[in-house]
Amino acid sequence: MEQPQGRAWHGQYPHEVSPMADVPDMGVADLLLQAAAAYPEHDALLFYGKKTSYRSLLASAQRMAAGLQLMGIAKGDRVAIMLPNCPQTVIAYFGALLAGAVVVMTNPLYVERELEHQLCDCGARAIVTLDLLYPRIARVRGEVPEQGPIPQLCHVIVTSIKDALPFPLNMLYPIKQRREGHHPVVPYGQYGVSSYRKLLGSAPPLPAETTVNPAEDIAILQYTGGTTGLPKGVMLTHRNLIANTVQTALWCYRMKDGCEKFLAALPLFHVFGLTVLLNQSVMRAGTLILLPRFEAEAVLQAIRKLKPTVFPGAPTMYIALMNHRDVNKYDLSSIEVCVSGAAPLPLDVQERFEAVTRGRLVEGYGLTEASPVTHANPIWAARRIGTIGLPLPGTDARIVDPVTGETLPAGMMGELAISGPQVMRGYWNRPQETASVLRDGWLHTGDLAIMDEDGFFTIVDRMKDVIIAGGFNVYPREVEEVLYEHPGVQHAAVIGVKDLYRGETVKAFIVLRGGSKVSHMQLDRWCRDRLAAFKVPHYYVFRDELPMSMIGKVLRRKLQEEELSEDIRSGKEDKT
Repeated sequence: MEQPQGRAWHGQYPHEVSPMADVPDMGVADLLLQAAAAYPEHDALLFYGKKTSYRSLLASAQRMAAGLQLMGIAKGDRVAIMLPNCPQTVIAYFGALLAGAVVVMTNPLYVERELEHQLCDCGARAIVTLDLLYPRIARVRGEVPEQGPIPQLCHVIVTSIKDALPFPLNMLYPIKQRREGHHPVVPYGQYGVSSYRKLLGSAPPLPAETTVNPAEDIAILQYTGGTTGLPKGVMLTHRNLIANTVQTALWCYRMKDGCEKFLAALPLFHVFGLTVLLNQSVMRAGTLILLPRFEAEAVLQAIRKLKPTVFPGAPTMYIALMNHRDVNKYDLSSIEVCVSGAAPLPLDVQERFEAVTRGRLVEGYGLTEASPVTHANPIWAARRIGTIGLPLPGTDARIVDPVTGETLPAGMMGELAISGPQVMRGYWNRPQETASVLRDGWLHTGDLAIMDEDGFFTIVDRMKDVIIAGGFNVYPREVEEVLYEHPGVQHAAVIGVKDLYRGETVKAFIVLRGGSKVSHMQLDRWCRDRLAAFKVPHYYVFRDELPMSMIGKVLRRKLQEEELSEDIRSGKEDKT
């Protein structure tokens, strides 16, 4: 595949931004080593009032690394981290990387079937998790872990939110747990289950030195479904992640080392949060303000009290904040930079948010297979509303004919293809699927897009049926399989429909078996027991039949066309 001609987007770059990205030859853990050396007493983390300096963060990460090594974790072993945004997540992340392990970020919302698939697929030898989540892991491992479905998962390191809280919140937290009916029973010392606190308390202060090859060694396996089917492990090398961190730093050229505060409401287990929050904050020696989950009220209070300057997020977050009844009562003026990703950003939300904060909110684009950011609108220069902006420094992009692969001229719609140092090595243990998306050094995204004469790109539609609900990928086939398991369901089809808050949400069309009587509530309970909440359909439609092809395949396209026609008839079509 030939190189794109002209790279028109370079002419739209602010003069402060170099068209190329000089990627240093370093591992991801070196970000922390450098920040701790340059800013040892600066606050690295803020969590409910408790501060962690870079010196302290590095010391804890080194003890975590040493503890993992004493457990037998060697270079290349997979270590899963199943935690919300809390200091333990950051410590486990850098600790595993310092030990030479491959990090597998795991969604705490996963139910047993999803968790089992990921842990089996990656071959995780250890997992770091919360006491509240331990029962789920125990059920996945089985009564006899060594003989269960994941025999290689030898170590479970368990922490609690209270381990990271300041006094007196750490004393009050267990009382709150009991009042809410949470009584986690963790068999420490048995079945390879270890206490996080004891591990850090007893481990040597320095791990055995582990050398990584940034260009070849995998830093994380980040799971995604790509466009269809069960989630696949995306192999992101140290160089991939360092490159994307450098690229996003170049784009945010007004940020200053040791001065920025990053509000981490995006989950760090999502690759967007991992790069633009965790890695970016540490590269900048910034302060990472950790929120375990997104709640509009908590975010508004955090902005007013802690004065963050950088707040990356998904459109659903900005929508929730702008719709909060008291948003105008909060001083949000500390916010300077917001980059929105994971779903299209509504124009009215962008305008309202900028009016309230007086900061800049720009739309960008990325995908897990690219670490993830590939495009963004200029932050402090002319931007194009409704576009995903320009390719980042060092990134090539082109629009190609989905059939022939030929490059298409500006203004024509085709598949978006990307090349750059942030593009993955491939899918874990899936060479055929890797070959289908990585061709001649280009990543084929599966997204239909248009590039204008100036190099601004606009996403038109997805080539496949993946649903993006609130920034998370939902794969219709997976939801359909759960519905088909219900004894009363004969046929099921799932599509994405427009949703003002989540961008898209899940709608299921059901044909019941003869004589079966199943309610919406029953199907909802069935799905919630088997799927993470963001995958559960919001709408159920019962029909006598579904549109089928001649070979008996349900035609989702027909359902989507019917949905669009219904929107038009009811006047709900998108006017933006």
